[in-house]
Amino acid sequence: MHIGILKDIKKGENRVIATPAEIATLKADGCLVSVQKGAGEKAGFADEAYAEAGAVLVDTAEEIYGNCDMVAKVKEFETSEYDLLREGQIVFTCIHPAAHPEEVQALLDKKVIAFTAEDSHRYGSPNYEAAGKQGALFGLESMLTINGGKGKFVSGLGGAPGMNVLILGGGTVGQAALSVLHALGAWCTVADINIGILRTLSRQYQEQVNTMISTKENIKKILPQTDMVLNCVKWPKGCKDYLIDRSMLKLMEKGSVIVDISNDDQGAIESFHETTHENPRYIEEGIVHYCVSNIPGAIANSTSIAYAASVLPHFRSIAKNGVAEACARDGFLRRSLTAYKGYLTHEETSALQNRPWIRPEEILGIADRALDPAPPATVTRSENLIHLQ
Repeated sequence: MHIGILKDIKKGENRVIATPAEIATLKADGCLVSVQKGAGEKAGFADEAYAEAGAVLVDTAEEIYGNCDMVAKVKEFETSEYDLLREGQIVFTCIHPAAHPEEVQALLDKKVIAFTAEDSHRYGSPNYEAAGKQGALFGLESMLTINGGKGKFVSGLGGAPGMNVLILGGGTVGQAALSVLHALGAWCTVADINIGILRTLSRQYQEQVNTMISTKENIKKILPQTDMVLNCVKWPKGCKDYLIDRSMLKLMEKGSVIVDISNDDQGAIESFHETTHENPRYIEEGIVHYCVSNIPGAIANSTSIAYAASVLPHFRSIAKNGVAEACARDGFLRRSLTAYKGYLTHEETSALQNRPWIRPEEILGIADRALDPAPPATVTRSENLIHLQ
């Protein structure tokens, strides 16, 4: 198989989906690997290192799209890339299909085989860990007086108390943020709807973190004493309510901070709107908001290494076994299949965009086999099903 590694062109994206270490492994497997020049430069991986690992360096994205059986990168496709896609080509990237109808239409029109990387991780995406840990640090930066914050030091000083932090969501992102903030001496409360997770975190931190069930009423009670909120909740798409609505900002002291790591329009925080690394903050009702959509891109070397290692098994399996067999062997890869030769295969996208979809196992012809199981990627369900005759 000929695999192509693209240079990401989304503004602010510095990562690369494969480092020279992965190239060497794929080459040893018998793959031909082309890498677009400069693909890993911002993450600290020079073209020479890719060449030494056995990659063929090419000048343009057009060469990658035009010659490779499988194309991979980090972030979703830009409009300028749609016409470069080829029928039957395998593409692997963070598509975020439910939120990008035009991109989905392009994938269907081009009849590619598309995998959305964010749904393919058995143990949670390394990007989630990176976003939680680095998001916590950006929150502390936002708390600085020079950035509009109230100027509290995370662990306090002699005679001055430390910060009270509320972490919404105790999943991979929330746990990553907690690990950093607790180590630095913040007084942390974790809110989640799963009491099992809360008990586990309480024991893990020797009862030195507070926990509570995540409801709007409980959050209202704690906001007046909270210096920083980190939203780490994967909010159901289409939900019309908020965990923190705009009126609740008035409960917080001026200069308090909200870091919306989840970064969802119509998400858990009503006052959210996306920002960039170039202009990361805004102030609303006196509250500093940090809402950068690509936090992991700020630590591109570490996130590239971790992310590339996590997706390498998928690349190897697809190259060795083909798409159908790879999906039969790994339920998490199967659930990430988004489009297959003109058919939508992603349930959440079907529900939110009112498009018909077909189950991956049916379109791949493996429905009658014993398949590796995986839970649904989201709670969103769709009955708008297509069945093959």
